[in-house]
Amino acid sequence: MTPPFGYNLFLMRAMAPPEITIIDIYRSIIPFVGVMILALAAVMIFPQIALWLPNYVYGK
Repeated sequence: MTPPFGYNLFLMRAMAPPEITIIDIYRSIIPFVGVMILALAAVMIFPQIALWLPNYVYGK
């Protein structure tokens, strides 16, 4: 999932069966948000992860 999260969550709620609550949907996205936070932290700690391709293409 990518932003806007709010729109996606309410869309998923509208498409889900009645027994699925919005709280269930919020709980189900926690792993995805966690992975995105870990990826952001990895890029912040090791910026070469994001910079290797531009450096390769433009020959810095």
